[in-house]
Amino acid sequence: MSIYQNWKRVTGDNESFLRFEDIETKRSNRPDLHAFLLLNELFPKNRDMVSGAGHDQIWLDVSEEDIEKLSDENILELSRSGVFYDYESNALSMFI
Repeated sequence: MSIYQNWKRVTGDNESFLRFEDIETKRSNRPDLHAFLLLNELFPKNRDMVSGAGHDQIWLDVSEEDIEKLSDENILELSRSGVFYDYESNALSMFI
């Protein structure tokens, strides 16, 4: 199963997207910051979390190999924080 198919399976075709209120243990009161902190806990690095930006979108510095390691719970929590898998760039992304 591809990363995109797995993401879609877990998020119910984005039914959980931006449902931040459904996260029980919040790392921050801000959805975007919560997502950054979660990803930093899972995949600590010493460089910027944002790897690129477009007109209304940012891409996050998480490798495909790391994305494949995300549990269903991690994917759901990230989706609830506004993160989605951008299949065109094979990367995690957020709208800004």
